[in-house]
Parts: sequence; structure tokens; C-alpha cells
Amino acid sequence: MGSEKGRGRILHYGEIKKFDIANGIGVRVSLFVSGCRNACPGCFNRDTWNFKYGKPFTKDTEKEIIDALAPSYVAGLTVLGGEPLEPENQPDILEFLKTVREKLPQKTIWLFTGFTLEELSEPDCRAKTPYLEELLRQIDVLIDGRFEEEKKNISLQFRGSENQRVIDLKATLQTGKITLWSDLRR
Repeated sequence: MGSEKGRGRILHYGEIKKFDIANGIGVRVSLFVSGCRNACPGCFNRDTWNFKYGKPFTKDTEKEIIDALAPSYVAGLTVLGGEPLEPENQPDILEFLKTVREKLPQKTIWLFTGFTLEELSEPDCRAKTPYLEELLRQIDVLIDGRFEEEKKNISLQFRGSENQRVIDLKATLQTGKITLWSDLRR
């Protein structure tokens, strides 16, 4: 984390929100990673398209987030962007999520991506890397799909456009069928 490790880059992040109630159920710690090639028209977070935006994600950053996640009133971690599943981001994101799982197994992990779950299974998807499958296994809830301005709907919970889905990823991976998450799961 925070070192080149032969991969050619260091993960950057634009912001950490320690008391976020907008990006998942309960009080969450949200990490906005940098780097996105989707360039969705109307994106609310255009600054994070740049892979070098913000600060390098270091062991100190990791500790800060782990400490913020520790209180019992914090439900879990949400990872957004930018695009967490850009190939360059995946090694550090995976390492970090595994650390969260190890140290705080009771916390939920939500991740927002512009890729659909179906796209992620296609062999020519740019996000298809040796890290992807294990990374997806760390996630409880996946919000998938690019923001589509013409489908924008501000009344939707946890998403900006009607094409995006809130997927119970654990159930989906277990059954092989997409299982949508609902508020009934609180």
C-alpha cells in the first residue's frame, strides 16, 4: 500500500468522509479514490477522474480509516470514486479491503462502480484483472452502472440514475443470479 510494488503507480484518493450517511446504510466511512476513464456526462465528482488527484493512499491513510471504522456505531466502509475498479486501482483496493475484513469483520463493505456486474464478467472488460474476482468477494453491496444523466433521479436511494443497481453481491456470488439489495435487509 502506498508503494510502487512494481505496478507503476500509487493509489490516490480525493476525500475520506468519516461520518457519511448518504452512501450506504448507517453511518459509514467513505473513501473516494482517484482515477476514472468512464467520464460520465454529468458526473458529480469530475476531479477524481485524474489518477493523481488528491493524496497518495499510504499505510497512515489505511490506519486513519481503520480507526474511523472501529466505533460500534459505524456500520462499515464505502469505496467510491473515481472508479475503484480501474485496473491500476485494484491491487491497492484489494489489499485494503482484505485488511478491513481481517481487522473489522463485522463491518459491511459497499463499493460503487461504473461497470455493470455483467461487464465485469466479460473477458475484454478493461477491469478484468487477476485481482478482480478476489476483490469482488470482499464486497457486501455493489452499486453498479455508469451514471446516465438522462436517467437521473434524485429520489433514488444510494444511486444517481435509474439504470444503476444496488446488488447484494454476497448473495449474487453464492447463487450465480443477480440479487438486488433492499432496505428490508437492515
